Amino acid sequence: MGVYAAAPAAVWQTQPVRAAVLQQPNEPLAVAEVDDPEPRPDELVLHVDACGVCGSDLHLSDAFPLPGLVMGHEFCGTVLDAGPATSGFAAGDRVTALSLRTCGTCAGCLTGRPPKCANVEMIGFQRPGAFAERVAVGAGDCFKLPDALTAQHGAMIEPLAVGLHTVDRAGIEPGDDVLVLGAGPVGAAVALWLRHAGAGEIVVSDPVDHRRALAEEVGATATIDPAAADVRSAFESITGAPPRLVIECVGVPGLLQHCFDVIDVDGRVVVAGVCMTPDQVLPVNAVTKELDVRFSFYYRTRDYKHTIAMIDHERIDPLPLVTGEVTLDELPDRFQALKSPTVDCKVLVTPNPGHR
Repeated sequence: MGVYAAAPAAVWQTQPVRAAVLQQPNEPLAVAEVDDPEPRPDELVLHVDACGVCGSDLHLSDAFPLPGLVMGHEFCGTVLDAGPATSGFAAGDRVTALSLRTCGTCAGCLTGRPPKCANVEMIGFQRPGAFAERVAVGAGDCFKLPDALTAQHGAMIEPLAVGLHTVDRAGIEPGDDVLVLGAGPVGAAVALWLRHAGAGEIVVSDPVDHRRALAEEVGATATIDPAAADVRSAFESITGAPPRLVIECVGVPGLLQHCFDVIDVDGRVVVAGVCMTPDQVLPVNAVTKELDVRFSFYYRTRDYKHTIAMIDHERIDPLPLVTGEVTLDELPDRFQALKSPTVDCKVLVTPNPGHR
């Protein structure tokens, strides 16, 4: 197979490809052998070095009956093979990739907005993801990693790009006070970028002690335990006024209504949490307060490039968000545990731990 021919084919072609596979909703993942990915003409096959577990993976596994699905979309890897229509990549290159397989020719792609691609395929949902030893990705969706970046850094590019795009969608000005709902990986990434963008008070609300502590480590100026205090009143005691900008980073029923309830008049709400089940809201608060509500989905190509550059130049550090690493065999138990509050923020899977 292509560029990997310099190494003995038997080293890897005869080995089964192992992956953590979704069985049924609410059931643990199962480690099983899957098809060895073959690249399309414009694709690369990567040896997966690290892949993050995302909250959307956890929601997806319970919400959709997709037996046989290989999830995992926050990843980096080493090039093993390339299709004949690719260029600029060679065996051994370390890359990270978009979590979207794009066509590269439509208006969305040409304007650097991969989620708007007319032919987009979601990696880890509509095509096999990186909870596996190998994964096939579009060469045009890949970015080479600078030498100084580790596999941990590479797997954090995707969630950090999501956080960056969310902050951009919020349209903050330097000095703006912000309420962030949720201190999981997305909320923590948002706090990190808010600090870099010059926000004033960055107040993060989360009921889990260790998550609040981590949010303060990476960017929050203050935190609130919503189980112990009224969020609106607590925010006002910190900043002197109710929140005018709320960023929702949880994605469970009830949080959108919570935004409408705690925010001040003429405020704006940015929704980054991906709720995959029906939710109900009472719109009257949003209407009478004349709120602006916008949603944030994925990222732009420039968010990926900017995130890589910021880590490479040591302007931001995502590694405090990484709280654990597991092998494929350890993933099913850890994946189930992450569906309840734990001490973890971002857990990385290392399908090929001896390869990095």
